[in-house]
Amino acid sequence: MHYGMIKKYDIADGEGVRVSLFVSGCTNRCKGCFQPQTWAFDYGEPYTAETEQELIDALSDRNISGLTLLGGEPFELENQRVLVGLLRRVRRELPDKTIWCYTGFVYDRDLVPGGRRYCEVTEEFLSYIDVLVDGPFIEEQKDIRLVFRGSSNQRVLDLKKTRQTGTIVKYME
Repeated sequence: MHYGMIKKYDIADGEGVRVSLFVSGCTNRCKGCFQPQTWAFDYGEPYTAETEQELIDALSDRNISGLTLLGGEPFELENQRVLVGLLRRVRRELPDKTIWCYTGFVYDRDLVPGGRRYCEVTEEFLSYIDVLVDGPFIEEQKDIRLVFRGSSNQRVLDLKKTRQTGTIVKYME
């Protein structure tokens, strides 16, 4: 897996001050994407054990609320298989940090058994995420007044409650 950027003090991609990892690789290729360079799976730097430690160290700051994954596309199969190890480690070492994830895939269609981006680690990957912003960016539905999303079709889901209840629970409108 490659990544395009790490932001160690991000206030735009989730609540509080966050560490954000922008992964590389995206097959959604949404029209009007704000980072089309991240569509290439080899964009940026290789993700290494040192990269992971850098993220853990940054997250250890008491002023950091949590981790945000975005891209590119965290739910591309090869990205899930790497990122699940990072999330496992964050939950073990920094259990009070929240985890947000942005995806152009739709949770209850693409990330379920039989879905386009479901694999052997998807259930575990999803189990670590607190808030999931899902759905492709649709340029015709772009609205700059929206909080934590770019187009009105996208949802900000309380993933813990959604998984507990089996029904979609929005974190915010």
